[in-house]
Amino acid sequence: MQTYTSPTPPRRTIRLTRRGRTALIATGAVVAATAVAVPLLSTDEKTGPVSLVIPEGWRSGQVYEAVDKVLALPAGTTKKSLDKANLKLPNDASGNPEGYLFPATYPIDKQSTPTSLLSYMVDTANKKFSGGTVTAGAERNAMNVYQTVTVASIVQAEAATRADMGKVARVIYNRLDRGMPLQMDSTINYALNRSTLRTSQNDTRLNSPYNTYTRMGLPPTPIANPGEEAIRAAVAPAQGDWLYFVTVKPGDTRFTANYEEHQRNVAEFNRNSRSASTKSS
Repeated sequence: MQTYTSPTPPRRTIRLTRRGRTALIATGAVVAATAVAVPLLSTDEKTGPVSLVIPEGWRSGQVYEAVDKVLALPAGTTKKSLDKANLKLPNDASGNPEGYLFPATYPIDKQSTPTSLLSYMVDTANKKFSGGTVTAGAERNAMNVYQTVTVASIVQAEAATRADMGKVARVIYNRLDRGMPLQMDSTINYALNRSTLRTSQNDTRLNSPYNTYTRMGLPPTPIANPGEEAIRAAVAPAQGDWLYFVTVKPGDTRFTANYEEHQRNVAEFNRNSRSASTKSS
């Protein structure tokens, strides 16, 4: 049951968290768009690369680059192959496979091509997304499957931990139900093809359908390729009236339906950020 009844605060004052933001700021780390915690390739000394690992949360561009690399092809080859790939995507995707290049380990052999690998990824996604649990969950949330994958992609990008995923999904649905803009930094990062810990006021004025500060509803496509945990959260979000969240320090993400409380949490986040910057300088 939703209990928050106050009017929506000015958009420019709201900041939602992105995945790992505080943890990385606190350690002075810099995030690269292609940084991952798992190896891209599994290799065998005699035969060379035998599999390609696609991590959860990778964008399509990162997947294309990885396929080019594992198949030793000129940069851009895999992206160009989309025109002839004939991928089995939903109509809503309009030929864009973002969200449907399912994170998993894919075998590589001499017959592997960009088209065969992309088809394998999309077919895997369709199997994962076509089950009764996903379709029924999408209907309960007044979504279709493609929209649910879009929600999952935002959850994947925004949640600091797996435990937070269900709550982040609930914030998304609560905001949509109330006609509030999502105001997610991760969607702006997608529009600008970057991964950053900071979103400026100027960024929030970006003229893009992926700017969820100025555009209502979901972005037009997923913003990454979500894994099973994020899909599960999008299908069956946690129960709560939360409308805001911010990670004030590593392991401490605070969710609330009260804007004043959220502002206090943001102030604490800013203090922690300034302290981390001082220590690292």
